[in-house]
Amino acid sequence: MAGLLQALVGASEKAAHIARLCRREEPLFQLLVAEKTGADRNRRFLQDFKTLADVLIQEVIKHDLGKEFPELRGHIHGEESNEFKNGQGETVAVRVCATPGDTAALLLSVLEPERAAAELLAAAVHRDVALEDVELAGVALSIPPQDLAIWIDPIDSTNEYIGGREDVAPVDGIAPAGLCSALVLVGAYDRQTGCPVLGVINEPFFRRDPLTRRWQGRYHWGVAYGDTRLCSLSPPPPRPAPCVVLSRAEGGAVRAALGPLCGDRLRFAAGAGYKMLCVILGLADSYVLSEGSTFAWDACAPHAILRALGGGVVALAGALRERRAGDTGSPPELVYNRPVEGAVGAERWANRGGLVAYAHLRHLEAVLAALAAVPGL
Repeated sequence: MAGLLQALVGASEKAAHIARLCRREEPLFQLLVAEKTGADRNRRFLQDFKTLADVLIQEVIKHDLGKEFPELRGHIHGEESNEFKNGQGETVAVRVCATPGDTAALLLSVLEPERAAAELLAAAVHRDVALEDVELAGVALSIPPQDLAIWIDPIDSTNEYIGGREDVAPVDGIAPAGLCSALVLVGAYDRQTGCPVLGVINEPFFRRDPLTRRWQGRYHWGVAYGDTRLCSLSPPPPRPAPCVVLSRAEGGAVRAALGPLCGDRLRFAAGAGYKMLCVILGLADSYVLSEGSTFAWDACAPHAILRALGGGVVALAGALRERRAGDTGSPPELVYNRPVEGAVGAERWANRGGLVAYAHLRHLEAVLAALAAVPGL
């Protein structure tokens, strides 16, 4: 497990490097955007994009983890289809080839005539990542990789990544939008139970170097397996009354129900992964989403880290049903091995009925009590 944890962090670091590399090639980046259509379209957004960076990052993580842990092959899942249309309308299956030259040739079929860019990306794909993290190197765990499966969100908050805004002022540390909310999410879950056990969140665009003006990133990890709870972060202290972060698309009934509980501590942000990261970092106490517009790949990694810190992510509709029926037991947490029956495409892995991510149980209960009176939830 320790080797797998280090491999996930290393893969996220390589992914973050590729994400930054693609942002630096701004004119080229605009040419790489392809609209999601059909079953892969996220129905929440009027226009939802995938980028070559998305697909390439996903395939790099699949390749690197599968190479180091053959037991995981066939059990590494991502948000994106690896098929990408090039300028001639041809469909290209993006993958990592045996050599940098072969990968560059494949990428050139998408990027033609930008040979230098294809070679630059291929070099990034095949580079070795050295982790200089003493704490991470000292983690010793034991869990068979064959018991696990992986969910990847190669670039969570793709729209913010494409927009690239850097001028969005944070409110009490929470950025309402912008490039900083674009994250790489890699989570491992138990194949049998669906319970998230390991998560890595990488922030490729954490801050700019004051001298070079190049972006610097950072990462966070957590392990919640059996009785083991380990995390690169300390549990955030609870506030007397919760600060709740929402999507700007959240309905008025939910906002109104949470108002008396939170007062002036309702915050808004982009990206499901980023909002859960806000809870992990203690910038918010809870993230509420009433719609089924997030997916397994959005939640698996943050959920594992929250579990490592003593929190979790519950299915909102299921939790409210239990509370309304008088059940005061632990509400149902999200699991990651059960596709939605009868759904197709991305909707097979939607978190139907919404969710609540939380750091402290008492804040979860307060949020559920406030939302129990909302009709239709």
